[in-house]
Amino acid sequence: GLDGLMRARRNSLRGIVNGIDYREFDPATDPKIAERYDVKNFRHEKKKNKAALQERLGLPVDDKKFVLGIVSRLTDQKGFDLIQGVIEELCQEDLQFVILGTGEERYENLFRHYDWKYHDKLSAQIYYSDDVAHAIYAGADAYLMPSLFEPCGLSQMIALHYGTLPIVRETGGLKDTVEPYNEFANTGTGFCFANYNAHEMLDCIRYAKRIYSERRRDWNRIVDRAMQADYSWQQSALKYQELYDWLIGY
Repeated sequence: GLDGLMRARRNSLRGIVNGIDYREFDPATDPKIAERYDVKNFRHEKKKNKAALQERLGLPVDDKKFVLGIVSRLTDQKGFDLIQGVIEELCQEDLQFVILGTGEERYENLFRHYDWKYHDKLSAQIYYSDDVAHAIYAGADAYLMPSLFEPCGLSQMIALHYGTLPIVRETGGLKDTVEPYNEFANTGTGFCFANYNAHEMLDCIRYAKRIYSERRRDWNRIVDRAMQADYSWQQSALKYQELYDWLIGY
């Protein structure tokens, strides 16, 4: 009910995204991943984390498979009703899908069922483990985050730093932090879809997979840009300083 008031006072509002602690989330120093890497050597080293993730979760070890990861609470807010709507179609794709998290019972049971049905394509870890979370950030090729709403979000920024390209819905902080890939301008740090629609999400996943499979050089350039994006607390702190300076002169 505050929408009208906030729009009326829009000149008094400032938005600052969260920061990531790069001491904890840095693939160059992370002790929880199989092989450390950075923006200079990820082309050779990141795939070792992918193989380690596949082996850890009992999936066929195959560097050419497109691995899609999720680390999340399993709730409607996070867009799992969209995934539920197309999960059968998703499992027909030539990819591997890795989920870590707990939440609503219906989603926990959904992923348990599809883990059983497509055990060589989908791995559902219905618990939380920080070690497995780091392994997914480092080992997956893309990170799915189709949220209904997301005031800021941290996972997509972690994924960016690990060179695991976010596939997100354009809402809240996801829109603020993930620049959609433009194949004509060769810009962007991830893949985005606008409407809260299951098949629009699925098309976005298929598009990302096609770029990964058929245009690996372009994919690697997106990873280059993603890993160099700075969402550290250093940047957020500067935004707070700007806010305080603005308040002083208001």
